[in-house]
Amino acid sequence: MFKLIGKFTLASLALAVGLGAALAQTSLENQINNALQSKGGSGGLTRGLGGGTTRSLNAPPADPKAAEQQKFINQLRTRSISVEPAAPPAPEERAKIAEIVRERPSIDLEIYFDYNSYVVGPKALPALIALGNVLSKEDFKGTVFFINGHTDAAGSPEYNQGLSQQRAQAVRRVLIEQFKLAPDTLVAVGFGKEQLKNGGQPLAPENRRVQIVNTEVKAQAGR
Repeated sequence: MFKLIGKFTLASLALAVGLGAALAQTSLENQINNALQSKGGSGGLTRGLGGGTTRSLNAPPADPKAAEQQKFINQLRTRSISVEPAAPPAPEERAKIAEIVRERPSIDLEIYFDYNSYVVGPKALPALIALGNVLSKEDFKGTVFFINGHTDAAGSPEYNQGLSQQRAQAVRRVLIEQFKLAPDTLVAVGFGKEQLKNGGQPLAPENRRVQIVNTEVKAQAGR
């Protein structure tokens, strides 16, 4: 009887752990989905996450600034037609991307990498699976996303810039190869330590993150 109870307890514990992991995964997917949803309705300018104005997915650019941003995003997209992009965005392009990001729905994800590495390991899989499941939804089909890599303040600007770009590209590669997302809908950008999330604690772990941004531009635009 004691052994039976022991086995039952272990089985129940394993079931509870598995159920808890499933619920956590679902919760993370819901968070990502809600954060990245466009607030656009039938067209025109709308209020996006963070208070900025954004365009509906199907609305044409409403002003010269929006038209210029869409043109710029399409230029980045044409350079992202393969799994391995030809070259990372230049500094002036990163500045333009940072401006666009402030006005678009986005979410910061903790995607874990080993120290000094851009290899996607087991610790990174839960967040990547959740992200891949969300971006595979019909709501986001054909939408262009920025995958922005960020580091903390340790190390030189040049080193952090390169590492953040490699990590962003590693995330992008997983989404393309495992979730069959179109390469030209994912633009990898490394910001290094240019945009610390916690400037008061430059070495804090929350500075080491991957930011996913819904550009609200469809990949078919401009073709």
